[in-house]
Amino acid sequence: MGSVFTPTGEGPGKETRPFRETARGARFLSTARRVACVLSLLLLLYPPACGYRLQGRTDSHFADPGIRVDLRPFANDSLVPDGGAYLASSLREEMRRSGFRGKFERNNADYLVEGKVEAIRQEVFSQGEDDFALEYRMTISVNIRVVEITRGKLLWKEDGMTDAESYYAGPDFQYTESNRRIAFEEICRRLARRIGQTLREVL
Repeated sequence: MGSVFTPTGEGPGKETRPFRETARGARFLSTARRVACVLSLLLLLYPPACGYRLQGRTDSHFADPGIRVDLRPFANDSLVPDGGAYLASSLREEMRRSGFRGKFERNNADYLVEGKVEAIRQEVFSQGEDDFALEYRMTISVNIRVVEITRGKLLWKEDGMTDAESYYAGPDFQYTESNRRIAFEEICRRLARRIGQTLREVL
């Protein structure tokens, strides 16, 4: 008489599993592992999908020590006297930090980077019971343009790029003004970071 295959450790009367089902399960696990490996590889090959910063092109001149960029203080239509100058200065610092090795000069420049602070708006964000403003919301709007001077080619243009930051106010004028300035500088740093990321792509 034939005998039934019983896996080691299982006694009579217990349900047995045919060999072909075990093999099928092993193949399923193997396929699942291959799919997991492929997905992991895709995540490594496409880091921007995971929130990584964009990297420059392979033919980018951004890190070329011989590159010359005309980046003057931006025009300023806001009520903050140094609005355009401070943003341009923040952009220079951001470019250096992210790998720019060229020079900032007007004579024989290869590229022109010019911008304009269109407006700096301040709105009451929250009020106390006496209707005194407790928190303000500052919003800065900027226009930016990048031109390759040698060919007169417009590489990038964006109007109305904005960023915002809140700051606290109080009865002490110096306290409010100090917080307002901190908010202004933080917005400029973030705008400079966004502009700098695009410059790495277009230069």
